[in-house]
Amino acid sequence: MLPECQLFGTLGCHLCEIAEAEVMPLVEHGLLVELVDIADPEDLTDVYGLRIPVLRRTDTGAELDWPFDTAQVVTFLR
Repeated sequence: MLPECQLFGTLGCHLCEIAEAEVMPLVEHGLLVELVDIADPEDLTDVYGLRIPVLRRTDTGAELDWPFDTAQVVTFLR
C-alpha cells in the first residue's frame, strides 16, 4: 500500500503543474495525494516558497524536492 502524500505548490506555478502530472498517474495505483497551496496558510510560504514543488510523505515527513520524475517518486514512496 502506498503512503499518503502532500504535494506543495501554488496556483500559476508551471513547475507545480509538471510535478502534479508526474505524480497523478500513481493515484490510479492507490496513491493518495493532497494538493496543498502554500499561499494559504501563509506560514507554508516561508517554508516552501523557494522550494516548490515539494512532495511530502505524511507517514514519515520525508520530502522530495523538485526536480523529480515518476520513477523517482516511486522510489521515494518505497
